[in-house]
Amino acid sequence: MKTVAAYSEPDRNALHTVLADEKICIGPARASESYLNMPNLLSAAEVTKADAIHPGYGFLAENARFAEICESSGIAFIGPSAPLIKLMATRAWRVRR
Repeated sequence: MKTVAAYSEPDRNALHTVLADEKICIGPARASESYLNMPNLLSAAEVTKADAIHPGYGFLAENARFAEICESSGIAFIGPSAPLIKLMATRAWRVRR
């Protein structure tokens, strides 16, 4: 299985990019313009012909909408399903109250 590392400009030489078979820049340092930018990530997946996206930890890994968009785009979301993410968010909110 080949891997593609999506990275922000300052992470160009980060370990995950060095270890990947291919790498693609998804934007500048600000997370909202790179790692949280769904259109950029989906475009990167399309350009590299990726079959799946592993969202890492935090950021979009906990975003049900992103999981739904991946699924509807034919890209496997490596993580919990959108309904499960929604359920976790609902339960977490109840616990914090």
